[in-house]
Amino acid sequence: MDTDLTRPSSVAGADPIDTLPPTFRWGVATSSYQIEGAVASDGRTPSIWDTFCRVPGAVANGDNGDVACDHYHRMPQDVALIADLGLDTYRFSVAWPRVQPGGRGPANVAGLAFYDRLVDELLGRGVEPWVTLYHWDLPQELEDAGGWPNRDTAYRFADYAELVFAALGDRVRTWTTLNEPWCSAMLGYAYGDHAPGRRNLGDGIAAAHHLLLGHGLATRRLREAARSPIELGLTLNLSTADPATDSAADRDAARAADGLANRLYLDPVLRGAYPQDVIADLAAEGVRIPVEDGDLDVIATPIDVLGVNYYFGQLHSGVDEQGRDRDDDGKPVRRVVRRDLPRTAMDWEIVPESFTDLLVRLHRDYPGTPMVITENGAAFDDTPDADGFVADDDRVGYLTEHLRAVARARAAGADVRGYFAWSLLDNFEWAYGYDKRFGIVRVDYDTQRRTPKRSALWYRDTVRRVRGQR
Repeated sequence: MDTDLTRPSSVAGADPIDTLPPTFRWGVATSSYQIEGAVASDGRTPSIWDTFCRVPGAVANGDNGDVACDHYHRMPQDVALIADLGLDTYRFSVAWPRVQPGGRGPANVAGLAFYDRLVDELLGRGVEPWVTLYHWDLPQELEDAGGWPNRDTAYRFADYAELVFAALGDRVRTWTTLNEPWCSAMLGYAYGDHAPGRRNLGDGIAAAHHLLLGHGLATRRLREAARSPIELGLTLNLSTADPATDSAADRDAARAADGLANRLYLDPVLRGAYPQDVIADLAAEGVRIPVEDGDLDVIATPIDVLGVNYYFGQLHSGVDEQGRDRDDDGKPVRRVVRRDLPRTAMDWEIVPESFTDLLVRLHRDYPGTPMVITENGAAFDDTPDADGFVADDDRVGYLTEHLRAVARARAAGADVRGYFAWSLLDNFEWAYGYDKRFGIVRVDYDTQRRTPKRSALWYRDTVRRVRGQR
C-alpha cells in the first residue's frame, strides 16, 4: 500500500468552503458489497448481488464482488488511510447476509466480529463510525421468499437492525437505516438494472413502500433499545428535476419526475403521507401503493438526520423530438433533455448549482431536519503514472465546486452539518463492475495496492484549512 500523503495538493486562496464551521463533519463513505469481498467467509451467505452477478450480461465484463477491494482482510490499512487523511467520520454499511445468514434467526457471531473490530479500529484512530444498515445486499433467501415487494421483508429488516444494534450500539452513535431506497426499489424491481433484476412497476412501488416501512420499524426498535443518545436517519439519493422550458407539458414532466424520485420518499418520512399527485400518476399506470392501517405513522417516526446523496441534476420535457406530448400508447411523454454540459464517466451532467438549489429546497419544504451529505463524488477515466499516482484534477474540480455549493446552501439557510466524499476507494460499481472509479484512493485490483490520488490530498488539505490547522 502506497500511503504517501506528503505530496502537495495545490490548495490555496480564499474560498466559500472556508465559511464551513469548525463543527462541520468531514468523512468518506463506502458500502459492504462494493469493497469487502470474502463473500463466502465466516458464515456469510449469498446476497441478491452475488446471484445477480452470475446472470449473463447483468454486470459489465461479468465482474462480481467476490474479492472487490478485499477490505475484509485489509480493514486496518483502510482505516489508517482515513485517519491519515484527517477525516473525523467513516460511513460504512453492514452486510446483512454476513451478520444474519439467510436474513432470519440469530446473529452470526463470526460475521458480527468483523464489524466489531472495524468499529474499535476506527475509534482507536479517532474516527467516528457511521453505520448504514442496508446498502442493497438483501439475503438471497429473503428474495426467494418475495424480496422487498413482500411485506414480511420489512419486519425481517427490523429484526436484523436490532441484532446489529445490540452488538455495536454501545459504541456507534449515528445510524442510517437505508441507503437510497429508490435504487433498491426502482432499479432492482421496476427497471431490472440492479439486483434482483425484476421489471415490474407494481413490484417496484411495493418494494419502495416496504423499504420505508422497514425504515420506520427499525427506527422505532433502535430508539427503544438505545441506552445513550443516538442519531437515527435515512439516506436518499435526491436530484433536481427542472422543466426544459416553461411549457405546461415540460412543467408536468418535471413534476412527475420529482414526485417519483424525490417526494415519494421524502413526503411519507417527513410529512406522514404520500403525495397525492404521485398516487394519481401511479393509478394511471394501474399501480397502487400497498399502504395498510398504521403504516404511515410508522414510516413517519421522527429521524434526527436526513442523509442526502447528490450526483447530478436533470431537465425534463413532456414532448418528444417531434413535438408530441403523447407516446404511441397514448401516455404522457416523459423525457430527460441532455444539455451541453461537462459530464462524468457515468455520463452524468455536472451541475453543482443544482446541488445548492436542492439543499435550499429541502430546507424550505421539509424544515427542521438537519442534513448531512452522505455521498457526493464522481467517476472519471483515471490514468495512473508509473507509481500508481492519479493526478485527478477533474475530480478535484468536481469536489471543489460541490463543496462550494454546500457552503452556498448553508449561507442561504440550509442546515447542512457534514459532507462525506464518495468514495474512499475505487470499488465495484454495481452493474458497471470495475469499469468506473469513484475513489479518492486508487485501488490496483491485481495487487490490491492503495494509492491516494491528488483528490485525497486536496481533501485532506481542505479539511485542515477549514479547521484552521494549516
